[in-house]
This record gives sequence, structure tokens and C-alpha cells, in this order.
Amino acid sequence: MPHHRFTALVTLACAACSSPAEVAERTGVTADATASASATGAAGAAKSVKEETDVFSYELSYPAQVGAIPELAAKIEADARRSRDEMLKAAEAEKADRQENDFPFNPHSLSNEWQVVADLPDYLSLSNSFATYTGGAHGMYGLTGLIWDRKAGRSFPSEELFQSAAMLGSEMGDALCRSLNAERVRKGMEIIAQGADPIFPACPSLDEATVLVGSSNGKTFDRITVWYGPYVAGSYAEGAYELDFPMTAKMLNAVKPAYRAAFSAGR
Repeated sequence: MPHHRFTALVTLACAACSSPAEVAERTGVTADATASASATGAAGAAKSVKEETDVFSYELSYPAQVGAIPELAAKIEADARRSRDEMLKAAEAEKADRQENDFPFNPHSLSNEWQVVADLPDYLSLSNSFATYTGGAHGMYGLTGLIWDRKAGRSFPSEELFQSAAMLGSEMGDALCRSLNAERVRKGMEIIAQGADPIFPACPSLDEATVLVGSSNGKTFDRITVWYGPYVAGSYAEGAYELDFPMTAKMLNAVKPAYRAAFSAGR
């Protein structure tokens, strides 16, 4: 995942705000006055890193499939560490300012949990579930997708497998909106009519979503997940919307020619 994209997501996260208890429940990160740090995972294996002080908490984990690719593991660790350092610097500055003005300070936090979506002969599809807290009313969380191209030895966002988000959405037709509205109903929310809500669209563009590619056969990508984060398809209280779809023959038209052989229509 390119650093500029991760930084943009973290910037969005910092604009929102959760109590330490809420963040702890979502991320598993708690804050106390004792500094601590731990790391597990040998080279080529799964890894888990935890760090905690009275200013900042940090977690990073990734599976063995990532550890087995040194270049990928190094990139993930470097990107996460860069974001960690930026947020720690901001947390330390805020703590100093609050102490100077006799205001209470809530420790900040950042967590990144990488998981395998699909492990194919030529590609590794990953998701990164991240969460941040910057001292306010509630934290922020999100999801990104990353592809490792084994033959090319490079990584890129999962959305780059497709010619454009608009084309993928067009080829999906009404299936995306129907699935989103069904999930709204399941959550006890009302279906949003087109143009009825000035804040949340009836069916947000895939430009505003994270698209993950999965596999049911272990050979090709034949499924996708569309993930709308907080404030995209509904309020923060509604939570994220995660929608799963089989690849169809029409959706295959949206795949870039260079990656077409890696896909098949699902059943």
C-alpha cells in the first residue's frame, strides 16, 4: 500500500474522535502509565509488535504469508513505522500543550492488522484493518487492500487490478445498491432514496470504497468484497458496510487486461 494512501486515511482518522475504553474495545490497545514494548515473530514467519506508553499505543501484526516475502514485510513495517512516528510526535506535542494549559490528556493509538484475503500461485491478496485514536470523542478505523505480484516482485492497492472504480461499479449494475440496501435493513436502518439524503448517497461510488479480491478455488480471483467505511454509506454509529459478491462475466470486463488471466467468474 503506497504511503500517501495510508497517510490520507490516517489523516481522516485524526479528524474524528473516542474514549480510550471504546478504542480499547475495538483495537485491543489499552493505555496506562507504564512504558512497554514487545515483538514476536522470526524472519519468514508471522509477526506481532506491541508498544505502549502513557502517551501512545502501537500495534502491528501480519501473517506468515507476508513474513515469507522479505520485501513485502519490509515495506509494510516501514510504512507502518513511518505513520507510527508521525502520530507519536503529534501525541507528544498535544500532551505537552495540554499539560501547559492544565487540561487532561488521553493517550493516542494506532493499530494495523494485516490478514490474507487470497493466496494464489501468482498473487497474494491482503487486507489491512487499521484503527486510530487521537484523544477525542471516538476513534476512527478503516480497511485497505494490497496485492503482492509474485512474478513482478511488487505491491499495489487492490483497486489497481481494475480499469477504474466507475467501470467496475457500472458492470456490477444494480447488485451493489441492492446489497447495500439489504444490509441497511439488516442493521435496522432505512433505505436511502436517490437524492433524499444531503449527506449520505443512496449508493456511494466505488471510488469511496475499498475493494478486496478473494478466491473460492485457490487458483483465481473469483470474488470481491466492497467495504464502505464510517461516514461513507451511513453514520459512524451504523459502522462499516461489508458487501460480498461473486465475480460475474460482466465484472470481468472491468479487470485490466494485464490481470485478466488471474480472474474467473464465480459460481
